[in-house]
Amino acid sequence: MAIKDRMSGNEAVSYAIRQINPDVMPAFPITPSTEIPQLVSAYIANGEMDTEFIPVESEHSSMSAAIGAEAAGARSLTATSSAGLALMWEELLLAASNRMPVVLALVNRTLSGPININCDHSDGMGARDTGWIQIYAENNQEAYDNFIQAYPIAEHMDVHLPVMICQDGFITSHAVENIELLEDKTVKSFVGEYEPKEYLLNPGKPIAVGPYSASGYVMEAKKNQEIAMENAKDVILSVAKRFGKISGRSYGLFEEYRTADADYIMVLIGSAAGTAKQAADDLREKGIKAGILKVRVFRPFPAKELAEALKNCKMAAIMDRCESYNGNGGPLGCETDAALFRHKIAIETVNYIYGLGGRDFTVDDVYAVFQEMEDAVLHGKKVEQYQYIGLRK
Repeated sequence: MAIKDRMSGNEAVSYAIRQINPDVMPAFPITPSTEIPQLVSAYIANGEMDTEFIPVESEHSSMSAAIGAEAAGARSLTATSSAGLALMWEELLLAASNRMPVVLALVNRTLSGPININCDHSDGMGARDTGWIQIYAENNQEAYDNFIQAYPIAEHMDVHLPVMICQDGFITSHAVENIELLEDKTVKSFVGEYEPKEYLLNPGKPIAVGPYSASGYVMEAKKNQEIAMENAKDVILSVAKRFGKISGRSYGLFEEYRTADADYIMVLIGSAAGTAKQAADDLREKGIKAGILKVRVFRPFPAKELAEALKNCKMAAIMDRCESYNGNGGPLGCETDAALFRHKIAIETVNYIYGLGGRDFTVDDVYAVFQEMEDAVLHGKKVEQYQYIGLRK
């Protein structure tokens, strides 16, 4: 039975952690994720869970401790944001390459400089090629739901990779919304117990974790890691299907909103999708066939599926809340264009950068993007590629 409540995104993720009751949580505070370890440690102090909480001296240490605990056979997690994720850089790659199903609650915040504590996706996108599965939330409900699905994905024998559950800093992490929670016993049954087949503290079956690998073996290890990432697509969908049965909420690799007959589609990630959906509804009332495609799973990137979803529109706007500094576009823009080209889908696209450092992204901004697409398709007006939205002149 659903439990109706009101929670911030950080509260929702912390509540999910309490329900799962993992074995070990090392953590170091950093805005805007600080509330997650704070709330979890309060649950532990109040006797509501028996997770071993480890206060550490840095985010590098928190991921190191999570990897160590996971290698020893314990279900582990941590939480961080921004520079904290950057400080974990070496350990992120170790967690993935050593096939540790650690879960990380990432509250997205811009990376310096200049110093800023507000939302963009530069932290998560900066770690996009570290070998972690990445799942992004639009709202507090999705942050809660995604976290509950994380361990069944990470620990699946065809995957065994770490998972980042991402939500937008302050926009969802601190804003309070209505939410439907699952009962504790339902979550516990869905997630199950962690029973690793190989771990350091398994008596009588010694193994090595993270040994030196000679050149003759590294490529095979990397290929197996890539196969696991490919396998993750089907596992993510399978877990989402199971989750739908207990929650009534359905999830896929991405969400399509009014795209079936759309002439123009906006592709984006995270909380801005809510703004875009409202604008699309408004534009539909004016006769403009606008649609929204919200990417939920960025790693593994759903290239084939996304190309198929866009093939019938006349033009797509691809929105990045992150700068790649490659002189050619943002990460979502580049990967979407590559997916379309590889699968021979010949539609026009334009890449926009928006919302850096917490810059507002409004329904008027969405209207303007769709107007540019319509002008390009109907009147042949050239649209500037790789433009910033809301940039002060």
